[in-house]
Amino acid sequence: MSENNILVSDSSNVLSLTEDLASNEYPGRGLMLGTTPDGTTSVLVYFIMGRSENSRNRVFVETEDGIRTEAFDPSKCSDPSLIIYHPIREYNGKTIVTNGDQTDTIRDALADGMSYIDALRTCRFEPDAPNFTSRISGVLNEDGSYDLSILKYFHSDPDACKRYFFEYDKPVKGRGHFLHTYLCNGDPLPFFLGEPKCVFVEDTPIDAFADSVWEALNEQNKISLFVRYINMRTGEKQTVIKNKLQK
Repeated sequence: MSENNILVSDSSNVLSLTEDLASNEYPGRGLMLGTTPDGTTSVLVYFIMGRSENSRNRVFVETEDGIRTEAFDPSKCSDPSLIIYHPIREYNGKTIVTNGDQTDTIRDALADGMSYIDALRTCRFEPDAPNFTSRISGVLNEDGSYDLSILKYFHSDPDACKRYFFEYDKPVKGRGHFLHTYLCNGDPLPFFLGEPKCVFVEDTPIDAFADSVWEALNEQNKISLFVRYINMRTGEKQTVIKNKLQK
């Protein structure tokens, strides 16, 4: 099967999200989409981590249709190009989550009647040599189904982009899929390998769940966390945002 084809994930190795995070000093930026054990609620998780002062100088700020990143101390923002963006945006019942400006690219494509795949075929991994950070993206639908994608570079040819698309056409009770930019810490940072990780989604109130994810993230490197529960029947939303830096 071509690396550019749409792949359907059927992972049987189910992990604990918090245990996986606690064992990884630097997964980078990560997202998880899934469904609560009773099948009523979609769950979305997005977090950012950083090693440089420029990257760590950020917070999540709510917007009309999602969130954006913002420099905590504008005087210390040396390069906003890859760190200031909208991680979460909503459009026509869909929730878009990504680690870069492709959030806007996907949103605009949907508004023009195209698909998220059409949008991501115009995007590439980030131009941040030597890491060439992967672009990770997700689209959560009103019925709980979701799509994930990762755009990566070839080690042997950084001018070439590998595009992977994963479709989950039915919410599975108590399960989710987790995708992050880096395999682990390193220099340069090794990129994520394989398909998104299948993880358990526990029957936990949102505040307790967000606390457990926040505590699992490496204390030195974590920056911000966004967690949202969406009732698939009513559309009611619950949201928790955590920022390491507080005004």
